[in-house]
Amino acid sequence: MKLTIQHQTTYDYEEPVHYALQKLRLIPRTGHGQTVLNWQTEISGGEKQLTFDDLFVNHTELVKVTPGATRIEITSIGEVEVENLNGVIGKHAGFAPLWLFENPTPLTAAGNNIRKLAASVRNATEDHDDIVRLHHLSQEILSLVTYETGQTDSTTTAEVALTAGHGVCQDHSHIMIAAARLLGYPARYISGYLFMDGQDQQDATHAWCEVWTKGLGWVGFDVSNGISPDARYVRVATGRDYTDAAPILGIRHGNGTENLHVSLQVQQ
Repeated sequence: MKLTIQHQTTYDYEEPVHYALQKLRLIPRTGHGQTVLNWQTEISGGEKQLTFDDLFVNHTELVKVTPGATRIEITSIGEVEVENLNGVIGKHAGFAPLWLFENPTPLTAAGNNIRKLAASVRNATEDHDDIVRLHHLSQEILSLVTYETGQTDSTTTAEVALTAGHGVCQDHSHIMIAAARLLGYPARYISGYLFMDGQDQQDATHAWCEVWTKGLGWVGFDVSNGISPDARYVRVATGRDYTDAAPILGIRHGNGTENLHVSLQVQQ
């Protein structure tokens, strides 16, 4: 499937910016069932300072906001050809060792409720293989945490989202990562794009997780949609949690508030 993607992020500042730096992870990589046919990032109100691959082999760009600017627009546009691998990414590669994905992070630290969830899944799937167990975990999370926007944000931990019983794809992914690690699996966070039938316009990127198994290597699980990723999914960035794979993160010096607007189109 060939997908055309246009992702625009706009920051409006109440007062002129003294200094601001944005870290972008918006460019997908060729590999693991996807081929980037073309891609470009355009900046208005700032300029690129540096481009590099980070610890997790994510294409990363640093953008400095023009001093005195009151708006910056970041537009990322491209085409990607994707094949359906049924979520199977395969062997581990990159700079980060596999054991790094076994350790909890502040966003994926397990509390009592995640420990109870992991224990119940372990007991229920004692006689089943890894893939059956992980799909069961994904289904349990979706039954316990209703997809609902506006209730959580980028700082919400997995334990808080599970306890509250509502969240979005980021929260579903964090909960599954935390529980999978308790069950003995390395697990990682994926940010990317999802083609949704009948909905070209979206207001956010998508997130899912991948869990490493001895038989298949890395396998993807989209808890929010109850499936493993197929040809509608474009992988962009990966990491231990959202912080490592966020599309845009930044720092800013100056007074006043900022308003963020995201416009995303994913079309076949």
